[in-house]
Amino acid sequence: MADFLNREEALLLVVDIQERLVPAIHKDLYPQALRNAQIMIETAGTLGLPILLTEQYPKGLGGTVPEILSPLEGKKYQKIEKVSFSCARDEGFLQAVAAPRRKQVVIVGMETHVCVYQTSVDLARAGYSVFVLDDAVSSRYLHNYQSGLQALRDAGCTVFSTETAVFQLLKVAATPEFKKVASLIR
Repeated sequence: MADFLNREEALLLVVDIQERLVPAIHKDLYPQALRNAQIMIETAGTLGLPILLTEQYPKGLGGTVPEILSPLEGKKYQKIEKVSFSCARDEGFLQAVAAPRRKQVVIVGMETHVCVYQTSVDLARAGYSVFVLDDAVSSRYLHNYQSGLQALRDAGCTVFSTETAVFQLLKVAATPEFKKVASLIR
């Protein structure tokens, strides 16, 4: 049975939403994934979740897109450059994910069937509860996106929507955090 997200136990991982990769991403998947990644960044900032951001070989794929960097402004986050497809095969990342002593990792980013998948499986094997937001990840091809989501489920990761994650993290209505975050998903 899957865990529920808990703001005291969760952190947000933004995987490889980079300038030179974006033009290749499926045209129907990317706008939704970008918007929902922005919602999760705002939610994480509002609720005090640690935020990690990775860039896969930025020399070749460019930096993180401005649409992701903008909502990160003013928030505490850590950027990690990597060359391994799995973030969890990078020593700097492993130290960063372990530092806040949280056991739930919420993942958004690209590509579903490569870096998101490999990272998720490695983190799950390392004892983390992994939550992949199906409307905040994307791939170049629809088939790869769909097969990636199924493979994530088969590997024991929890796969659900951004809105499900937001409301699990909020837990209750009628709080200042609820009002701020709820306005993002209307």
